[in-house]
Amino acid sequence: MAFVVKAQPPAGNAQAPAAKPGAAQQGLAGKQAPPPTIGRAYGKVIDSTGQPLGQVTAIILKSTVDPVTKKKKLVLLKGMDTKANGEFNFEDLPIVAPLVLRVSGTGYKAQDVSFSIMPAAPAAGAQPAGQASASPYGAIPSFEKDLGSVKLAADVKDLATVTVTAAPPTMKLELDKKVFNVEKNIVSAGGTGLDIMRNVPSVNVDIDGNVTLRGAVPTIFVDGRPTTLTLDEIPADAIESVEVITNPSAKYDASGGGAGILNIILKKNRKKGYNGSISGGIDSHGAPNALAGFNIRQGKVNISANGMINGTNGKTIGNTVRNTYLYGDTTRLLQGDLSRNKGQFMFGQLGADYFVSNKTTISASYIKVHGEFKPTDVSRIETDSLNAPDKSVTYSTRYSNSDRVFDVNGGQLGMKHLFAKTGEEWTIDASLFDVRAHTTALYTTDYLSGQPPSAVNAVGQQETIGTASPLFYTIQTDYTDPLGKKSKLEAGLRAAIQHLDNDNNTYTIDGNNQKQLDSLGISNYKSTSAVYAAYVNFTSGFGNFSYALGLRAESSNYSGELINTGTPYKNTYPLSLFPSVFLSQKFKNDQEIQLSATRKITRPNFFQLIPYTDYSDTLNITRGNPDLKPQFTESFEMSYMKTLAHSNTLLFSAYYKYTTNLITPFQDSGLNPIGKPVLINTYENANNSYTVGAEVTATYNFTHWWDASLNVNLYNSHINTNNLDQPSQTAMWSYFGKFNSNFKLPDNFTIQLTTTYQSKTQLPINLNQNQFGPPNSSTQASSQGFIKSFYGFDLAIKKSFLKNNAASVTVSMTDIFRTRWSDQFSQSAFFQQEYDRLKDPQLVRVVLAYRFGKMDLNLFKRKSMNGQGMGDAGGSL
Repeated sequence: MAFVVKAQPPAGNAQAPAAKPGAAQQGLAGKQAPPPTIGRAYGKVIDSTGQPLGQVTAIILKSTVDPVTKKKKLVLLKGMDTKANGEFNFEDLPIVAPLVLRVSGTGYKAQDVSFSIMPAAPAAGAQPAGQASASPYGAIPSFEKDLGSVKLAADVKDLATVTVTAAPPTMKLELDKKVFNVEKNIVSAGGTGLDIMRNVPSVNVDIDGNVTLRGAVPTIFVDGRPTTLTLDEIPADAIESVEVITNPSAKYDASGGGAGILNIILKKNRKKGYNGSISGGIDSHGAPNALAGFNIRQGKVNISANGMINGTNGKTIGNTVRNTYLYGDTTRLLQGDLSRNKGQFMFGQLGADYFVSNKTTISASYIKVHGEFKPTDVSRIETDSLNAPDKSVTYSTRYSNSDRVFDVNGGQLGMKHLFAKTGEEWTIDASLFDVRAHTTALYTTDYLSGQPPSAVNAVGQQETIGTASPLFYTIQTDYTDPLGKKSKLEAGLRAAIQHLDNDNNTYTIDGNNQKQLDSLGISNYKSTSAVYAAYVNFTSGFGNFSYALGLRAESSNYSGELINTGTPYKNTYPLSLFPSVFLSQKFKNDQEIQLSATRKITRPNFFQLIPYTDYSDTLNITRGNPDLKPQFTESFEMSYMKTLAHSNTLLFSAYYKYTTNLITPFQDSGLNPIGKPVLINTYENANNSYTVGAEVTATYNFTHWWDASLNVNLYNSHINTNNLDQPSQTAMWSYFGKFNSNFKLPDNFTIQLTTTYQSKTQLPINLNQNQFGPPNSSTQASSQGFIKSFYGFDLAIKKSFLKNNAASVTVSMTDIFRTRWSDQFSQSAFFQQEYDRLKDPQLVRVVLAYRFGKMDLNLFKRKSMNGQGMGDAGGSL
């Protein structure tokens, strides 16, 4: 595209004297002041039927010359959303300059309109005849340009190749992942990453905040890197999108057993000038939340800072009925719980980018998280021995008071270099995360003479003090080389090392408040594990067919010592290969089919391997198993996607996973050192397991003010435990559904409704990931059991106001009808248990947010701006 500007004398100014020679050229050469920004352009956006289009993006671009490449390009001047009647209005535009209006919206092809704002003919009598204008641009009472009606045509291109400027599509299918945009998810405003995940298709979040992807625990990434941060430590308002990678290719870690990856993409802003946002709110339990973000960029430097504080005062009620069968005796336990978790955590992030050149960027960031929580629990316990002659019954009340403090300090450093060949690039990334966790838990048990509120006959006290200090560091390098129009070679190296020191000591407190270390309650250990990997991935295709073939090689080792016994442990896993295959075929009418196959591994961690029995928590006695083997998983998936008009999508997926040597929790019986029969939670390798399922995800834009998404996952899983001398769990068909609907109403109101339904399903086998420090009192998940069906509704209303909708207030309520009960049933040869809980029903949260910004080219008052504009808008001349 090229612009040609011809100077025209203003109409009606024929008597004006001729300009001096070279004056016009001098003005165009820029030796005098640039044209004033006093112009105005306005118009209206309509669709192919003539109906006005509101809430679509209109931006003004200006032609300029890149000072480095000397090539012409378009840079951004102004932007806005059209009003409900489709109108737009831009003021303070430069005159006598080539400009472009670019209009784009979801489901429509972008439309460019080239124009210049030239001097208008002066009104008759506005200037005496023969008098020269004081302005070199002629008599200019006003500069306005009516751009008329801009018509947008519907766009039904494949979402994988279409870039939408106005608002990213809700779902985008790529060769190895699905990308869900969550910026307009208002139910999670003021919350954390867990609140975001409750609204992402394919992802399920249980009452304890455990996240599963198609029934398995996924690996959490942040901006493409593994992280030590948990989802409840990441502010929801800082998340831009979530990449759901159900079958990761050889580019990613082979660890995780094929459970998949959830990659959290944080919001980034590299606009020139400064901009930011602040928000604050409170929920109906009195827990506050606040978030502040700021970004500044000028020339070669981009700096961003984000900070958040999130309080919690959660409330959970629960009931347990358990029969234990040990050594010919049957014991029944009835327990009622009231749990509170009061505390807060603070999240801070400081990042910087330095643009060394157009081809090289260096980035660095620092993350700080600090949390303080004081969970409490009151348990009313009734136990009886059904086989005893007197059917004796005992009553007790257990009070649990804990203090949990943790600090996370992390740093990331990266470099990206682009080569002369388009698409060829080299990156290096390094990260270091240090965690310090400290927990003190005091357990007080009042033994009653009868049913409450009876007198207290005796009091037992126990205190557990624990510290944990994990240290993670990773270094990775990746290289990409496009070998042709459709071919690409990727290769990389990675080393990930983890150090862990964990000290837990349990004390018995006597009647004189004197502490004595319990020899059965000591669990102190340290370990080091390392994984070294290399991968190569080749992508190519022809016509509408594309494929990616990858191979990853990994070796790993770990070593550790159980300090309280002085026992060392060590193991080395040999080099293993993990191939991946991805195939994609596009058809007519915007249809696409994808096939994939991968191999993954899950290695047992040090805690699962040490053969030490930990009696520090009498409700959760644990012991590792040094004979555990890694589990290997083969995953297969097929997906079909159909793109409909207005970016509506329909995605169907079928998947199958087969695992050998499945690492599963296992309940064993035994006697504690004083001869009392107890249940011991340990781990075993089951023979194998499989999961098969089908999933449907649909997004639909009913109108420009109403859209919805639906996800339904039907699955069946089975674990073969014949080698563990217990019957295998019966395979069970289950389904999970999630519906989300958004309404844009007049006066800048937005409503979001989210509903979820989980049918009866088997208990997941691996939960409570990324937990450090002493084990928490919990009911051990079992491969033998199920969760009863449940459903829930969430609702949020948002009102935007002030100029450019810079401010907003959001009110949300979760679990409106108090129906999200978690009711679990589990059993083994030694016990049978039913356990139900309800957490934070009808929780109301109010959040007030304000965003600000200024595109100021002279922000740093530098002597030379090197011709820098406001950023490349993607156009070129």
